[in-house]
Amino acid sequence: MRHPHRRVSTRIGRSVVALATVAALPSAVAAQPALAAPPAPPANAPYLNPRLPVSKRVDDLLRRMTLEEKVGQMTQAERGAVDENRDQITELKLGSILSGGGSAPADNTPEGWADMVDAYQSKALATRLRIPLIYGIDSVHGHGNLVGATVFPHNIGMGATRNPGLVREQQKITAKETRATGPQWIFGPCVCVVRDLRWGRSYEAYGEAPGLVAEMETGIEGFQGRRPGDMKRPEHVLATVKHYAGDGDTVFGSSTTEGYTLDQGVTVTDRRTFMKVNVAPYVTAVKKYRVGSVMPSFSSVDWKEDGVGNPVKMHAHKELLTGVLKGKIGFDGFVISDWAAIQQIPGDYATQVRTSVNAGVDMFMEPYSAPQFVETLLAEVRAGRVKTSRIDDAVRRILKAKFELGLFERPYTDRRYAKTIGSPAHRAVARRAVAESQVLLKNRGRALPLKRNEKIYVAGVNADDMGNQAGGWTVTWQGQSGDIIPGTTILDGIRQYSKNVTYSEDASAPTAGSDVGIVVVGETPYAEGVGDVGNGHTLDLSDADKANIDTVCTAVETCVVLDVAGRPQIVTDRLAKMDAFVMSWLPGSEGAGVADVLFGKRPFKGRLPVSWPRSEDQEPINIGDRKYDPLFPYGYGLRTRGGHRH
Repeated sequence: MRHPHRRVSTRIGRSVVALATVAALPSAVAAQPALAAPPAPPANAPYLNPRLPVSKRVDDLLRRMTLEEKVGQMTQAERGAVDENRDQITELKLGSILSGGGSAPADNTPEGWADMVDAYQSKALATRLRIPLIYGIDSVHGHGNLVGATVFPHNIGMGATRNPGLVREQQKITAKETRATGPQWIFGPCVCVVRDLRWGRSYEAYGEAPGLVAEMETGIEGFQGRRPGDMKRPEHVLATVKHYAGDGDTVFGSSTTEGYTLDQGVTVTDRRTFMKVNVAPYVTAVKKYRVGSVMPSFSSVDWKEDGVGNPVKMHAHKELLTGVLKGKIGFDGFVISDWAAIQQIPGDYATQVRTSVNAGVDMFMEPYSAPQFVETLLAEVRAGRVKTSRIDDAVRRILKAKFELGLFERPYTDRRYAKTIGSPAHRAVARRAVAESQVLLKNRGRALPLKRNEKIYVAGVNADDMGNQAGGWTVTWQGQSGDIIPGTTILDGIRQYSKNVTYSEDASAPTAGSDVGIVVVGETPYAEGVGDVGNGHTLDLSDADKANIDTVCTAVETCVVLDVAGRPQIVTDRLAKMDAFVMSWLPGSEGAGVADVLFGKRPFKGRLPVSWPRSEDQEPINIGDRKYDPLFPYGYGLRTRGGHRH
């Protein structure tokens, strides 16, 4: 998904036109033959009866709906597009609202969120059939848009834990904190398989092996619950697996979006390999965990069987959306498009809408083009280019989710768990996740764990930068450096164990007398293709990080280096200088979890979920390659025993 204020330039004109169509829409509808207004449903309408099976409720409601009401259910708008004129929700009969990355109410508190979502909901309930909204959000490592929420390690770190139970617990907390503020639907987890670490979304993947990704899909259960009725409870949400399918496995340089190199590019493959590597996690999501929604990828697929050179956008791929996902795999939830993604399909807007609906997309994330989408789809159906049976199938799937969430009985926010948001209990789970995600890659002379009585010298910006350790999708789409959320930095955690700590961001303070030097290197935040290597990014350490390693590891007898980043970085030429090397990933709000393993309170037991390259040009490199010679192999990770050293 994308940020609400960042659009490819070619879309801007269309979005402006779309906003203007709010006023124009009634005249377009009025151009049709005048019909008597359909009656309001009786109070005892079967779809309003919670004792009836969901299928019967859906059948009854669908039978009562006009085409305009059905198309409205298929439409999702960004909150920024409707907030100043919330009556659009009623007029367009919208089925959904979303918050993109960084899209939050002015009062960014649990109460402010819940009040906003409930205000939108009241407008949906003012429609004839009183069909409630479903509100979607990217809570990809906690409720990241909300300042004060518990922010967990990004998925790549959770993959390093090899702990499916912990992932389930993490996502249950995320679901509880999210739903307590209003949204009932999370655009996660990402079950992509990262096959090239130059991809800017690498940290959103659990790893490079489809089997590991499948193991970590317990997070779907954390979101939705274990039993069919669990989603009605206020601690669960509807989950979305994304991005179906092939993102993370695109060819370098194949993207045509802005300056991206890999993100939104082309996966060049054969069908057998594609099913084995890229589609396999979705089979698990559907068959084992009954996931409620699936989001297609911005990327394209180019089959080798018919000759390379004719890629098809995933949002237009009927074979994969309808034939494979809904047919062979048996997915009975609904497909939600990514951020204005249908606008990347070739052709004019009518062609884009028609193609994607007929391919199998059910709900359309048209953030600032919702009025235009409604008008266009109505015209396509009336012209016979989209069958009413396809519309009915899409709406049936959407309504099923709303009934399963209990929204018809409890449309407004249940705020009972609001006080648990960012609670000590939730943060304790996040801290444990951080500790279990740490991967010890080198430990010469048993440099780790550290002793509490040692004099410690800490260097590096990422030792004490909350925004850097949280990464992208935190408060804003791209994330940002600095003190942006409450929590503990890695330096804070070190100081919880030792009172004899010197911190110098650039290693300029004197090192004399220090027993141990800790250098924290890494990346600054980014999200999606903005983070692609070749788009202003590289896997190399920064010059400042290299200088800090050189200074501290030369001057201090024992030198420990921590890498705070969304993916492995190139350390081949500096590794010999380090006594210990730890991959810390993007730990989120609880940086003290890093200190827990440094000082031996918890053992190192994390293992690499990806292969660590010797050089940037070695990418892509993955377990199973014929010529496999990484710096550290997939699954590598040294272990230590827990228990304090004094």
